[in-house]
Order: sequence, then structure tokens, then C-alpha cells
Amino acid sequence: MTTETGTSGTSTGATSTSGTSTGTTRRGHGPGVSAKTRTGVAAGVLLAPFFVLFTVAMVIPIGYALWLSLFTEKQSGLGFDGPRTVFHGLGNYADALGDQAFRDGFWVLLGYCAFYIPLMVGGALILSLLLDTALARARRFFQLALFLPHAIPGLIAALIWIYLYTPQLSPVVQAMEAGGLGFDFFSSEGTLPSVVNIALWEWLGYNVVIFYASLQAIDRSLLEAATVDGAGQWRLALSIKFPLIRASLGLVLLFTVIGSLQLFTEPLILSRGSGSAVTSTWTPNMYAYSAAFERNDYGLAAAASVLIALVAAALSFGVTRFSNRKEARA
Repeated sequence: MTTETGTSGTSTGATSTSGTSTGTTRRGHGPGVSAKTRTGVAAGVLLAPFFVLFTVAMVIPIGYALWLSLFTEKQSGLGFDGPRTVFHGLGNYADALGDQAFRDGFWVLLGYCAFYIPLMVGGALILSLLLDTALARARRFFQLALFLPHAIPGLIAALIWIYLYTPQLSPVVQAMEAGGLGFDFFSSEGTLPSVVNIALWEWLGYNVVIFYASLQAIDRSLLEAATVDGAGQWRLALSIKFPLIRASLGLVLLFTVIGSLQLFTEPLILSRGSGSAVTSTWTPNMYAYSAAFERNDYGLAAAASVLIALVAAALSFGVTRFSNRKEARA
């Protein structure tokens, strides 16, 4: 009798323990799944505005441009019924690539990049290194002076420089002529340097800020140790500072390449100048603008825009791969 009771008690105890263990296991797993679900929902709610904005501002316009590039407008019969929108396939792309003016625009961009990119990246890097040296004085003033042109809209900046380029109005041109340095900023030879000058004036300070912020993030103890070992300012710049801001250099180079392919505002304003050699199709972006708003050929304009975007994507990929390879070697 005692044995049976003990056995029963043991069995009951085991059952109770098993039940407790099962309950504990369920309670242990239950809140974990619930917390993970709540985290996923919260992340989805927080990311939803970004994806909505990205879709509205990027995906839909790109999709519409691709769709628009496949159609063209043609007159029916004698033209009394007005133009009809018809499917053109890749015809707009063939028309854009077959147009000499569109192809010449890329040659202009190539020359622009050959001047602009080295001057922009090299100038911004040198100025930021000078600002970061112990010899620099009035850093805040020079930072503000360099960044202030970037705060001026591109349209206003181009108008300012048109005034400074016009011989009858510009004190700069008059001073150059008085010194025997005659130069026509609107001629076929002077247009490209004129545009490069405006772009440098606008964007140099922006890139200086990026480089300078990266230089300020460098551990000062490294620089102090190198100084104690006898390294001068040039040695510090070449052996320590420059390798440590290589990532920022790749970023600035990428932004500069993309910005170069978007060249539009400055030459468009210069084309309004007296005797300017800038035509309405001087750059690929100006070609697309002219096709859309001067010739009302929106299919051709969309095709030209897609081709420009593909070139920009290819160059961006190449610059990124080149920068990553340099960082890996370093």
C-alpha cells in the first residue's frame, strides 16, 4: 500500500514536472516568436515611408521614361487628324545614337571630364589638407568662403559668371584686356574652360568639406607620434592622412563623375550669351531637353535620357570597382 502510494506520488510528481517543463518551454518560445514578429512589423512600418518615397520619386519616373521611349508620334493621312502615338520599339534609341549632335555631346563631356575631374578632386584634396595643417589660420573663415558658392543656386551662379564673362560689362575682362590678356569666354575655344570654371567655383567647397571632415576624424595620436618621429607636414599628408581618407576620395570621385554627366545648367545659360558657341545640343542633357521642349519629340528625349543614365551607371560601377580595388590593396 505504501509502495503504491509512493509510486503514485512519484508518477504524479513526474507528470507535474513534465507539465511544468512543457509550460516553461512554451512560455520560453512564445515571447521569442512574438518579439521577433513585433520587431519585423516595426521595421516594416519605419521603412515604409522610404520605400513609398523611393517608388514615387525614382521607380515610377524611370519606368515611365522607359515606357515613353518606346513610342513616337506620327501624322496620319494629310495631318488633319493630328499626331498619333504609335509603338516605335527601339527606334528612338537608334535615332538618338544615329544623330551626330547626340554623339558629339559625349565628346564634349569627355573633354569636360578631362579638365574638370582632376581639377576638382585634386584641388579639393589639396585645400582640405592645407586647412588641416597646423600652419593654417582662420580655418572657419576659409571654410565658409569655400563653401559659400555652393549655397548659391546654379542658375544664379551661371548668370553671375555670364556678367563676368561679357566684355562690355565685366571688370574682369576689362582688366585682362588692359594687361594684354585678351580672351573670349564665349568662343569655341573658350566655352569649355568657362563652363569648367563655373562648375569648380560652385562645387569645390562642397568636396573640401567632405575631405576636411574625414581628416578631422583621423586619430590625432597617430599624427602626434609621427611628428615626434620627425615627420613634416608633407610627410604626414602623403604617408598618413591620404591613405586614411581613401574612402572619402572614392566617394568624391564618384559624385564628381556623376555630376559631370549631368552637365546642363551652366552651358544652357552660356548659350544665351552674345556670340556664344554653345548650341542647344552641346551636351547630351541639352540634346534631350531640346528634343522634348523645342521639337516636342518626347520619345526621343526619353530614349536619350535612358542612354545617358546607362552611361552614368556604367561609369559609376567602374569608379566603385576601382575604388574598392584600391582599398583592398591598401
